[in-house]
Amino acid sequence: MNKVERIKTALNGGKPDKLPYAFWTHLPGLDLDPEVLAETTYDFYRKYDIDFIKTMNNGMYSIEDFGCEIDFSEVPKGGVSKIVKTPIQNPEDWQKVKPIALDSKALARELYSLQLLLDKVNGEAPVIFTVFSPLTTIDKMSGKMLATHIKDGYGKYIHHALGAVTETTCKLAAKAIEMGAAGVFLATQQSCYDIMSEKEYAEFGVPYDLKVLEYASAGWFNAIHAHGDNIMFNLLKNYPVHAFNWHAWETLPGIEEARDITGKCLMGGIQRMDITNCKRNEIHNQIYNCIKVMGGKNQILTPGCVIRYPLDEETLMFVKEAKEDIEQRLICN
Repeated sequence: MNKVERIKTALNGGKPDKLPYAFWTHLPGLDLDPEVLAETTYDFYRKYDIDFIKTMNNGMYSIEDFGCEIDFSEVPKGGVSKIVKTPIQNPEDWQKVKPIALDSKALARELYSLQLLLDKVNGEAPVIFTVFSPLTTIDKMSGKMLATHIKDGYGKYIHHALGAVTETTCKLAAKAIEMGAAGVFLATQQSCYDIMSEKEYAEFGVPYDLKVLEYASAGWFNAIHAHGDNIMFNLLKNYPVHAFNWHAWETLPGIEEARDITGKCLMGGIQRMDITNCKRNEIHNQIYNCIKVMGGKNQILTPGCVIRYPLDEETLMFVKEAKEDIEQRLICN
C-alpha cells in the first residue's frame, strides 16, 4: 500500500499493510516564513517517513489578523507563546470583532505555505490543514479572559465574536480542502471540564465547531483534536469527523473505550512528553498496548499533541523502529 491507501484503510476501519503513524511539532523561528515552513515540513515528512502530514503552522496564526501581538521566545525552550497585545480589553470589545478575509496577512501566508507543501508532496501522502476551533481562537485573542467574561454574563457579546471568527474559519477550512488538503485538523482547547462546564461548551463551542466541520465536509480525512486533560468526551464523541485525536494514556477515555464508543479511527497512542524526554521504554510500552488492543486496524499511531522541544532525532527515529518491531512480533506471527 502507498501512504494514501494506508490512511484510507485505517480511516475506514480496515487493516492496512502496516500501522500508519505520524507526529508533528512547531517550528519556532521558521513558521512565519511560508516558503521555509513548507520546505521544513516536507523535509520532516521525508526524514521520518511518516504516513500523513499535519501542517505545522504557527500556533497563534489564527489570531494575528485580529490585532494580536505575540511573543514566541519561549517556544524553542519548550515553553508556549504569550499574548503581548490583544484587542479585547473589556467585554464590550467582543462586539467589534469582524470576519477576516483570506487574503489578510497571516491567513494568506498560511494558505500560500499550504500550497507550496502540497506541490512538494504531489499526492504521495495526505496533508491535513490545522484550523483552530472558533472558541479556541477567541480565547487566545482575549488573553485568556474568555471564561471570566462568560461567567460574568457577556454571552451575547461573545456570540457576536464567535460568529465573525467562525465565518473566517469556515472559509479557511473550505479553501484548504479546495486547494488539495485531505481534510482539516480541528483543534479545540476549551473542551475540558477543568476549563468550563459542559453546558457552556455546548453553547459556545459545539455549534461553531460543527459549522466549521460542515464547511470541511468535502475532505476525506477530517480529525478532531481534543486538547488537554479531562476532555468533554460526551460532547465530542459524535462529531462528524473521520479520526479522533486526544491525549491517550494521559487522560481518559482509554483506547478501548474510545474505539468502542466513537466508532472512529483513533489517532493517538503515544505520550508526547515521553518523546521529548526520550523515554524509550515508555514509548515502546505504549505502542505495544495500542497494537495489542487495536490489532493494527482502525488506528493511526500519533502523539496526543504537538511534540514539545527539545527534539531528539534518535528518539523520533525510535518511534518507527519500535512500531515495526512490535508489529512483526504481534501481528505477523
